[in-house]
Amino acid sequence: MSINTNKKNYQPLPESYKKSFPFSLGTTSFIYPDDYIPNAEMLGTYVDELELLVFESKWPDSIPSIQTVERLKITGREYDLKYNIHLPTDVCLTDMDIKAREHAAEILSLVIERTAPLCPSTYTLHLPFYPGSDNENEIRKRLDNAYKGIEKLLLTGIKSSLISVETLDYPFEWIKPVVYDLNLSICMDIGHLFLYNFDPVSFYDKYCNKISIIHLHGVRDKCDHISLEKLSQERMQIVMKILGSFKKTVSLEVFSYKNLATSLALLDRKINQNP
Repeated sequence: MSINTNKKNYQPLPESYKKSFPFSLGTTSFIYPDDYIPNAEMLGTYVDELELLVFESKWPDSIPSIQTVERLKITGREYDLKYNIHLPTDVCLTDMDIKAREHAAEILSLVIERTAPLCPSTYTLHLPFYPGSDNENEIRKRLDNAYKGIEKLLLTGIKSSLISVETLDYPFEWIKPVVYDLNLSICMDIGHLFLYNFDPVSFYDKYCNKISIIHLHGVRDKCDHISLEKLSQERMQIVMKILGSFKKTVSLEVFSYKNLATSLALLDRKINQNP
């Protein structure tokens, strides 16, 4: 299927990687400096899945409109393109303020309901703990807030395992109870694990049966979400070890054409060409 690039002079990827890997290959809706639909149309021929980034919720057009979702649904059928959703990060279910938590539950529920027609493979959720929250009492309070907030999200009718809790800057054990008790899944962000000095292999070995999506990106000098080319050889070997047995969704979570193109080429060489 050819892509009409007459309206936008965007550079297409040099080759298609659709159905090229043992896992479902995805990337983000921020590759081209445009909205969801142009990114879906530009990338649909080249990847299996698109991670729709709904990072913000405060602007009138932050959440995809009903019309946008319908167009994305049509585009998905035309290009055999699936979707996963990254839920807003500017609202927080673990906030200590009850009004903030209630607002977060409302916004997150709206995004889940709005994008449900796309049948996403997962909804990735941040459950932050903030600096100074590493004492037992603080962890317990935020964990309790997470239970209550996610229970509200489940009122939308979403299957609990479609909510994937992302690895952030704190030990995953802090949030593990809510993941297991409510039968959620895990978004393993390998870049975050590298960035915050956690062991990705140990994490994968421990939680592989719960992981529904892996976020993959380069990390160097405390900078993440860059090309995989920026990973050290040792870290790339770790990535390959993990991907060797993973069969679900891997999203190259980068935000530019260059970072995506170089990451795809490296991943293809490592997995399919065995250099």
